[in-house]
Amino acid sequence: MAAVKFPKGFLWGAATSAHQVEGGNRNDWMEWEIETAKRKVQSAKQNPPAGGWSDFILKNYPNPLQEENYISGRACDHYNRFRQDFDIAKQLGHNAHRFSIEWSRVEPEEGKFNQAEIEHYRQMIQALRERGMEPFVTLWHYTLPRWFAVRGGWLAADAPKLFTRYAERMAAEFGNQVKFWITENEPETFARHGFLTGDRPPGKRNIWQAYRVLKNLLSAHLLTREAIHILRPNAQVGIAETQVFFEPFDKSPVNRLVLRIVKWWRNNPFIRHFIANSDFFGLEYYFHTRVRFNPFVSKWGIQYNENKAVSDMGWELYPQGIEPLLAELNLFRKPIYILEHGLADAKDSRRAWYIKESLKQVGKALAQNLDVRGYFHWSLLDNFESNLGFWPRFGLVEVEYKTLERKIRPSAWEYKKIIDANAIET
Repeated sequence: MAAVKFPKGFLWGAATSAHQVEGGNRNDWMEWEIETAKRKVQSAKQNPPAGGWSDFILKNYPNPLQEENYISGRACDHYNRFRQDFDIAKQLGHNAHRFSIEWSRVEPEEGKFNQAEIEHYRQMIQALRERGMEPFVTLWHYTLPRWFAVRGGWLAADAPKLFTRYAERMAAEFGNQVKFWITENEPETFARHGFLTGDRPPGKRNIWQAYRVLKNLLSAHLLTREAIHILRPNAQVGIAETQVFFEPFDKSPVNRLVLRIVKWWRNNPFIRHFIANSDFFGLEYYFHTRVRFNPFVSKWGIQYNENKAVSDMGWELYPQGIEPLLAELNLFRKPIYILEHGLADAKDSRRAWYIKESLKQVGKALAQNLDVRGYFHWSLLDNFESNLGFWPRFGLVEVEYKTLERKIRPSAWEYKKIIDANAIET
């Protein structure tokens, strides 16, 4: 069989985010988790997935019918076990790792930075360097210090300046050890869930506020990139955003129009401005969606459920979507790193296949001379997933939450084979 070779220096790794793996911290999300846990259990009981909750998922701890599932608590205790986890990543052949700094730890009070916590993240960066892994540092991955949330969060007029102050301090502290900075993770996702659907903090439903938040996030990105470049002219500063591969259900003019409207918002209405003012773009790919107008299915009249759901969370696994998305993004002429890509697969029955088939699509993009420079699987560890809790299992490494034991899944070794060869058979 023919093999696709990846470029020399291609970066291979996995990703995590602080709140989802560290544990032992209080921020606006932890407050939300405690507040909503009982309600989420009731919702899980009343609205199970098609076919009901599987026995396999319910036998695991915690499961979606337990309040503990929805409170991050000690999470994976990565805060104390990061060296062990980085040893595993090195064992799996990773030469890069993406993680986030928890803003609420390093600036727990407005304008007051915690030097002990700054030193903790310095140790993490050094641990990655010692193991031969390139750190990709995310400055904001959804969660906020409580003081920032109380004064309005991303709706506040001075939010971009406050965030830039924090980012500037991080660049001053770590800039000689960190080349790649991601200012924000999925700004559109945050605005949509926090200010449209209301199922994540701060739980609002106001389209105008969602738009204002996105504008503030764009301003924060622009200011932060400028501030980091002043301190560290050689730094690479980018953004990470999900992009859905959209297709119309059919060729009807109505469905094509609906698709354009949905895509405009869902793939971030300011995406051109974000990318144009970045040194690289971090693609996060999870979804392929066929859209049609159907006035009988919802008050909006838009139906998305023509997808074949095959992951534990009901997300369609569609590797073919990566190549056209990369081709579309290449029009911006910026280097692309795939910073998140993965699936909830507790039995680890589809992960290896999904990684391989997706990387074949990346190989097709490289054959067209598209500038793709790295791939980071989501996630290194099973972790606390957004508002869904612990039951979705995204990790290359399984976490037994009662004991916090780590166990490398078979799919992680299949991924390592690709990394070691820096190639994949087509």
